[in-house]
Amino acid sequence: MVRPARAAAARFGIRVGVLAGALAIGAGLLTACGDDTSSTTEVTMLTHDSFELPQDVLDAFTKETGLTLKIVKSGDAGQLASTISLTPGSPKADVVFGIDNTFASRPIEAGALEPYEAPAAADGAAEYAIPDSNHELTAVDRGDVCLNVDDNWYSSRNLKAPTSLRDLRDPTYAAQAALMDPGTSSPGMAFLLTTVGVFGDDWENYWRQVSAGGAAIVAGWEIAYNQLFSAGEGKGPKPIVLSYASSPAATPGTSALLDSCFRQVEYVGILRGARNEDGARKVVDFMLGQTVQRALPSSMYVYPVQKKTPLPDGWAQRAPVPQWTVSLPPAYIAQNREAWLRQWRDAVGR
Repeated sequence: MVRPARAAAARFGIRVGVLAGALAIGAGLLTACGDDTSSTTEVTMLTHDSFELPQDVLDAFTKETGLTLKIVKSGDAGQLASTISLTPGSPKADVVFGIDNTFASRPIEAGALEPYEAPAAADGAAEYAIPDSNHELTAVDRGDVCLNVDDNWYSSRNLKAPTSLRDLRDPTYAAQAALMDPGTSSPGMAFLLTTVGVFGDDWENYWRQVSAGGAAIVAGWEIAYNQLFSAGEGKGPKPIVLSYASSPAATPGTSALLDSCFRQVEYVGILRGARNEDGARKVVDFMLGQTVQRALPSSMYVYPVQKKTPLPDGWAQRAPVPQWTVSLPPAYIAQNREAWLRQWRDAVGR
């Protein structure tokens, strides 16, 4: 999901910002589940770099539970999944948020997560449960990873903008695109899966053409959107970027190519071996509550998963849900991910 620093740019890869009083900075805090005293009064959540919720939402958690929620950021969703998968039973936090359906199987298979069936999941989140899992991850939000275009850039130059992901086979458009490495970026992985779903056995040739045409391929969303994208914060040189279908709601003058979308769901889960497991369960419950669910569209430009959650005025028009998206079963992704990544690296010369 993307938002202009992600909060003004929109992604289920959308969100930037400092959470005053909540963001723990420094490597020392990665062991923040710390001493016995803090383990009962604080709960630490590991998340990706794009996480953002308003301070009053975080304050509401303290009012409801009496616990302080500390946020520790750890790269993109792909890096996040790898980090917790390497430390099963010895986590660096109590709970994790931001693992998506493209990487969900990795920490589940590693035994890094503790099952928990949140009562509120029955109100919507349960519909996005990982198939054949045991409630290790609970859905929080959903969105659609799509190519975004800076329409103002093209109109100001009297140039024709691309209308499909297929247009990136043209070197002119390929050279104008900022894409992401699927090995380190969840939007990047989502777009790789899109090409697998759309082009079938020809997906590698698509990437060969896009790479040879000069597309920039970077580690994550923040670099692509906020540094390279011409409509992003950095006003970069690339008028095409991989982001979310909801990103244009935060960045006027842009649009999403709705034939290039992959449905992405983000999850929260309790880390096995958490010092404050009770607090972690309260975080899961809180993420499904209306305080967080109502805040998701305007703060992280994603759709809430809980039914009957009201959306901001005009949201459906500014952030339309694609009528068609690529969808692959998590088990199928897990079985083929490493092979697809090897093939992708060969195709783009990495």
